[in-house]
Amino acid sequence: MPVTVEEYGRTKNNQLVEKYTITNKNGVTAKLINFGASLTELWVPDKNNQTADVVLGWPDLKDYEKNSFYFASVVGRVANRIAKGSFTIDGVKYQLAINNGPNTNHGGIDGFFHKLWAGSIEGEDSVKFTYVSADGEEGFPGEVTTSATYQLTDDNRLVISFIATTTKSTPINLTNHSYFNLAGHNGGTILDHVIQINAEQYTPLDDTSVPTGEIAPVKDTVFDLREPTRIGDRIHDAPGLGFDNNFCVKSSLEEPCARVTHPESGRCMEMFTTKPGIQFYSANYLDDTARGKEGITYPKHGALCLESQYYPNAINQPNFPNSVLKPGETYKHTTVYKFSWN
Repeated sequence: MPVTVEEYGRTKNNQLVEKYTITNKNGVTAKLINFGASLTELWVPDKNNQTADVVLGWPDLKDYEKNSFYFASVVGRVANRIAKGSFTIDGVKYQLAINNGPNTNHGGIDGFFHKLWAGSIEGEDSVKFTYVSADGEEGFPGEVTTSATYQLTDDNRLVISFIATTTKSTPINLTNHSYFNLAGHNGGTILDHVIQINAEQYTPLDDTSVPTGEIAPVKDTVFDLREPTRIGDRIHDAPGLGFDNNFCVKSSLEEPCARVTHPESGRCMEMFTTKPGIQFYSANYLDDTARGKEGITYPKHGALCLESQYYPNAINQPNFPNSVLKPGETYKHTTVYKFSWN
């Protein structure tokens, strides 16, 4: 089916927001809006051919304009945390807005998830969103031109491709912040989901959830998820409220870095990425106060996020993979979520 577009609503500034719908031959449907380049719905069949919307989201535009949980939006200019909101490039120190304890998180107070992107239909199965971030926006240097393209293929792959260029050296770390629940967005907690993350190492955190700089083995820790593990059997051993950790994975679009299954429905999601890290977040801060689609209130551990990324705070850790984009270079990043059911 061709991609369709319709009006979704208008922002508080009366800007038109559009909704795009992509459906493949197997009945998988993705719905997207150009506010925050957000994936508002993702309908996937189960083993009985019953479809469910497997991403958490808000009921209307005014909630996406707040979006305190970053539901399904593109976050940037830098996803995850930057320690104390500061970094130095070429001898110049930059100070960002602080919005997460003493740190900057997900691009700052008014990051990419709060922006109206330009949307366009690309062929029979893709939608492209484009945003130009001004020099100095949220304290970051350089004018950055970014695109995020969503493609839904007939082999049930949701392919998210990012491209960015800059006029000044700047850190870039873009990701989609979807909250997945393979039982359906109204399916309760994800404690009955089974997860496998193909990572030999992870990055330990300090008491503000910023990596210490160490790259440590997962062996003999709660973070060893190399074998399929029921989340409910492991989550209470994780420090703090649950998982919110970066895993060091192999960059590949051929071999999955993570796999999640929901035994009752038969749904399975495999993740592939060209980035060196993924953040496994078990929705620790949902608390039944977030009233989402269909009036559903989302509980603690009501979903999981698998966010592809450079390691958090890479800009301040020289031993982490480099996250700085320079003029004349092109940032390219592709992540795939592949779905199956049986």
